[in-house]
Amino acid sequence: MQAQATSNILMIRPVNFAFNLQTAESNAFQDTDAQALDLALTQENALKEFDAMVSRLRAIGVNVIVYEDTPTPYTPDSIFPNNWVSFHHSGKVCLYPMQAENRRLERRTDIIDDLSAKYHVETIIDLTNFEQEGKFLEGTGSLVLDRMHRIAYACISPRTNEEVLAAWEKQMNGYKIVKFGAVDANDKEIYHTNVMMCIGDSFAVICLQAIKDLDERLMVKESLESTGKNVIEITLEQMNAFAGNMLFVLNQKEHRFLVMSTKACESLTQAQKYQLSEYADILDFDLNIIETCGGGSARCMMAEVHLPER
Repeated sequence: MQAQATSNILMIRPVNFAFNLQTAESNAFQDTDAQALDLALTQENALKEFDAMVSRLRAIGVNVIVYEDTPTPYTPDSIFPNNWVSFHHSGKVCLYPMQAENRRLERRTDIIDDLSAKYHVETIIDLTNFEQEGKFLEGTGSLVLDRMHRIAYACISPRTNEEVLAAWEKQMNGYKIVKFGAVDANDKEIYHTNVMMCIGDSFAVICLQAIKDLDERLMVKESLESTGKNVIEITLEQMNAFAGNMLFVLNQKEHRFLVMSTKACESLTQAQKYQLSEYADILDFDLNIIETCGGGSARCMMAEVHLPER
């Protein structure tokens, strides 16, 4: 059985981080007031948050693989690499179709080529042709993977298309898709599945309230429980504080950590923190400017490298 977590994490160091107008329509987590922030100061503050996160992750023994973004082309959301690529234990690398045109420019084959010197890349699955049809699937933003049991959870949205999901499922040989609808408190479709749920090896954090169809809600809960997950529910308010946007990671000694933002951590109750701490050490980071402008949090910043080492 494949491990759920890895100690190898890819992160992209930003050079032009900013509020992205092209993503704002479908991402309710972006604060529209952030458009007025000074661009240079926004980049400077985001860089401080990024560097502090990388430094702490490395200090606890996580292998953080950092690539610098490039000034051109202009990619204000490059800090969120998990939307354009995913790396799998089988040696497969998936490239994903993304809704915003300026986000498509984040895809970098040079990074994959560089990683292939240390890690075995068997094949590259390229789904980006779906962009021409206006159909999208944004990596492990759209897909929350139970890698141990080969189940992909996906809430359907403008950025998570059912036809592309089916194409991904076919290419991934043996993965089962669990798809459902999910909305926020304003009945707006949740843009990425990974803001409402996180999967560990023996636990899952999820905002079941967001799944309005009660049959779908039960289906998702039963799927998680059938694979041995203790389901820890969060509220819509906690989801809005990015409490669903966590990532279960290991360090190189296989010590277990649950990475989240400080905002997410502070939204949790003491009982929830106690439950989670039974499975992993909670590690939180101040990501205020990244969350406010980018509408993404800790999980979005990390692309897990599950490729086998050469």
